[in-house]
Amino acid sequence: MKKILFIVCFFATVSCRSQDRARLKLWYAQPSGNTWENALPIGNGRLGAMIYGNVDTERIQLNENTLWSGSPNRNDNPLALDSLMVLRDLIFAGRQKDAEELANRIIVSKKSHGQMFEPLGELQLVFNNHHNFDNYYRELDIEKAIAKTSYKLGDVTYTREVLASQPDRIIVMHLSASKPHSLSFTAFYLPALPKAEIKTNKAKQLIISGTTIDHEGVKGMIRYKGISQIKTEGGSYSLTDTSLTIQNADAATLYISIATNFNNYQDVNGNESVRAAAYLHKVNSRSFAEISKAHIAAYETLFKRVKLNLGVSDSYKLPTDERLKNFNATNDPQFVELYYQFGRYLLISSSQPGGQPSTLQGIWNNKLSPPWDSKYTININTEMN
Repeated sequence: MKKILFIVCFFATVSCRSQDRARLKLWYAQPSGNTWENALPIGNGRLGAMIYGNVDTERIQLNENTLWSGSPNRNDNPLALDSLMVLRDLIFAGRQKDAEELANRIIVSKKSHGQMFEPLGELQLVFNNHHNFDNYYRELDIEKAIAKTSYKLGDVTYTREVLASQPDRIIVMHLSASKPHSLSFTAFYLPALPKAEIKTNKAKQLIISGTTIDHEGVKGMIRYKGISQIKTEGGSYSLTDTSLTIQNADAATLYISIATNFNNYQDVNGNESVRAAAYLHKVNSRSFAEISKAHIAAYETLFKRVKLNLGVSDSYKLPTDERLKNFNATNDPQFVELYYQFGRYLLISSSQPGGQPSTLQGIWNNKLSPPWDSKYTININTEMN
């Protein structure tokens, strides 16, 4: 009898542990393809990235929280203060239409209506002949803030793990293969902003730099620099003027550092080159495991402050997109928990003390002219976040 109870308890424990592991993960059985909204978001409050999880061409779409169009400027309407009491009197008198027309004259800016949050572009990793794959899996573990992609090609399993470290202020991806000398790929930038300069240097770094665009009569003066460096275990390394290639490595670690000249809303005289290099120098001698440990510890201090348990049904075994599709017709209480915790994950990842507030889209944007400029529209930003 004791033996039977032990076996029952053992398998119940294994089942619970399996549920716990899947509880706070978004996971999918197919890549994102070319759909930005299907990619998985990571962020450290300063840098944001959308991870597509594509097999033959991995796409890492990048944002930095001070990378905006324009430059320091005032866009307030000087008529606003003197006319405020008149506006209030119209509202209290029930003359809302008159109040609206007055507000359009005295409050709405006659200059810029705010600048646009801009993307840096994409870092792409091209894997030749990675087409006939199986056992595909990608996930976002929101308990650890780490995204993962894995698939099998022939008898080799390839794995990619990526995070945005808040304590180290960089993005790092670890790529590995289950058999030695099986990892080969080429890395290059696809810029989002016009007039971007892309080059490599003697330190075998891939660099993107430039200045952001003008908008609504305000000159673009935000300078940016992104530096990517790859460290390999085994294999060979080559470069062109604009790309880095890894051949026959056992594993590789990709470091991404981005910075701008932004100091504050009145001062854009910082040195983006020095900053980007300093962030990279701090971590380029450290392994993915070391960076990951510090990242998880910092992230968990915020994320683990709240727990929610609404129960679990068998639906948790399905991919996240299927659970979403089936939600109205099935009993899936844990999906509500996942949705709630995902919202917390997004806000923690979007903004951290000492940095910028979360924009309308958090810290993720892939468009030069995003909806509502992906800026701070405070009539709805707080509610949406």
